[in-house]
Amino acid sequence: MINRRKFLQQISLTSGAAIVAIGSHGWIAKSVNGQTNRQRTIVIFLRGGADGLNIVVPYGESAYYDYRPQIAIAPPGDSQGALELDDRFGLNPALAALMPLWQQGSLAFVHACGYPEATQSHFDAQKYMEVGSTNIRRSLDGWMNRLLSELSTPAPTKAVGLGATMPRILSGRMPVALLPLGRNPQRPSPIDRPQISSLFDRLYTGNDSISKAYQQGRVAREQLLRDLEEEAMAADNGAPPPKGFAVDARKMARIMVKDPSTQLGFLDLGGWDTHVNQGKHEGQLGRNLKSLGEGLAVLVQELGDIYSQTAIVVMSEFGRTARENGNGGTDHGSGNVMWLLGGSLKGRKVYGEWPGLSESQLLGGRYLKVTTDYRDVLASVLTQHMELNPEKLSAVLPGYSSSSKMVLF
Repeated sequence: MINRRKFLQQISLTSGAAIVAIGSHGWIAKSVNGQTNRQRTIVIFLRGGADGLNIVVPYGESAYYDYRPQIAIAPPGDSQGALELDDRFGLNPALAALMPLWQQGSLAFVHACGYPEATQSHFDAQKYMEVGSTNIRRSLDGWMNRLLSELSTPAPTKAVGLGATMPRILSGRMPVALLPLGRNPQRPSPIDRPQISSLFDRLYTGNDSISKAYQQGRVAREQLLRDLEEEAMAADNGAPPPKGFAVDARKMARIMVKDPSTQLGFLDLGGWDTHVNQGKHEGQLGRNLKSLGEGLAVLVQELGDIYSQTAIVVMSEFGRTARENGNGGTDHGSGNVMWLLGGSLKGRKVYGEWPGLSESQLLGGRYLKVTTDYRDVLASVLTQHMELNPEKLSAVLPGYSSSSKMVLF
């Protein structure tokens, strides 16, 4: 249970609000005179750099299959092939739960999208996207918090985040409700069971060359596992894994349905830093996508009638390298795919200028180029869906200016 004093400080309860229980996980403040006809936005952040090329698959490019002999998703029509979106792109089959939304026209993607100045630092890239500015040293508050100050009729629960700690995207001077989540402990793989490791330790205790090679290799492996774990934890930035996301999605939807004053929601998910054993429709990425897709379907279902007034944005700090690495995974990249869902969305389309995957078209011969600034997408959500006055856009996304005419809603 969240510390009561800390929670009251976070949501700044006022005399015009009433306390309403939300299951056994915490409390929210419900506005006693909230209106129902309000636009809503939910942001889901995939921490770790999700592989956009294996999410929205450019199956029309032969280079994609040349670069990824182990992990490429087969073209539509093949066994476990991509789910056809158009004549160029297909959806990872692990996301089959979202295809009805695509057919309905309430799902779209923006490919080759991201932060225009490449960085492979999880920390910096996440911070850029959460503050909505290229100047992360000065812009310490998040763009969703700044958006709160531009929305009319303040309310204690106008923004709600689900997570263990306050994310930067919601941090700032405006009050925000935060409901903490539990997190399952990491489980060791069979190869790391003490019975197995101790057996090998006893077999190779000598000073012969084989034993020394084993001992050195074991030390190196333990160091590598520690390094990978530390990087994964840093990449996740405290976000829970996708498994169980449907429960959290249902909770977010019910909060928004129950409390009409809630206009903004935020969730984040870790586990997208797939350097090793990424897999195709299965493996780490496939499992995560399946949980995410099913959770998004639940979110839409639970939103019910207010889905027509809701935009859902799924984003990650950067994509992955066009080529797979020697460990059956991919490394930090640049251009990625942003997801959009919404009842009023102009969906069933993959937006953005596709730069191509030939080596001459890749950034530095390795990365998908960014041809759409992620803030172009956010600007469309803010001005077209949330009906923010375009003159106030610079207050939410400082330093941003674009001639983009992207019409998404």
